[in-house]
Amino acid sequence: MSTSKNLEKVVSVNREKRVSAQSGWLMVAVAIVMFGLGVALCFGRAPVFLLAGVVCIALAVFVSSGFFTLQPNEAAALVLFGSYRGTVRTSGFHWANPLLKKLRVSLRARNLNGERLKVNDKRGNPIEIAAVVVWRVEDTAQALFDVDNFARYVTVQSESSVRHLASAYAYDDGGEGEPTLRTSADEIAAELQRELQERLARAGVVVEEARLTHLAYAPEIAQAMLRRQQAEAVIAARQKIVHGAVSMVEMALKDLSEKNVVALDDERKAAMVSNLLVVLCGESEVHPVVNTGTLYS
Repeated sequence: MSTSKNLEKVVSVNREKRVSAQSGWLMVAVAIVMFGLGVALCFGRAPVFLLAGVVCIALAVFVSSGFFTLQPNEAAALVLFGSYRGTVRTSGFHWANPLLKKLRVSLRARNLNGERLKVNDKRGNPIEIAAVVVWRVEDTAQALFDVDNFARYVTVQSESSVRHLASAYAYDDGGEGEPTLRTSADEIAAELQRELQERLARAGVVVEEARLTHLAYAPEIAQAMLRRQQAEAVIAARQKIVHGAVSMVEMALKDLSEKNVVALDDERKAAMVSNLLVVLCGESEVHPVVNTGTLYS
């Protein structure tokens, strides 16, 4: 979803209006001329010249208080007696009406490295989770006037989104085809970014990226879950070993029969299958016994 579409969903009377400001260097020349004229008039003998000189110097000082500079990726919202007049985004040396209040806002991308939160997942298991969010201000008017403190707003809403996300998915024991926090990292990150964008659009903020940085079971159940994972791994390994052993025994019996190496009745086949499965599936080393007699003694 594009940035503009996300911001249009939020009902707000405050929208950024981009305006330009006077060149600061031009007004520097004006201020110098006014100050020099004021000093020259102060040396006049008539009181009217002295008064005019003081007025010129005062105006020069007043004009000088309207200078401000903007760095790249920095903006200044102009407010006159509580009324928003527009936002200057052009970097450089500027001048604006000294009565205008200039509220600076950084437009650079920022990182929010969230704290580790302890929440319950979809299965009710306590887990620890943390996320990093990359965000930036898109609409300065909304960021300054629609929320009390947009940086704090991002922090609180990010924590709320992470908690909601953790409770909506299982840690690693989902159903058939169900995404989980551990196995579906990309899908979880996309869902977290989408939810964050919906929450932060009110503050004129765009979420560039959001990803989980920490995911683990809470300490009180970590050992139990580790034993469960180990048991599941052992069972999976045993299934694979048995499947391979059965295939090898089947192949051995088939080759012996096709090549007429030896003729075995059902009882001897069963004994051979049993011995081969013991050899192939056993955990410890097997020591074979060599039979020097007949097959049936």
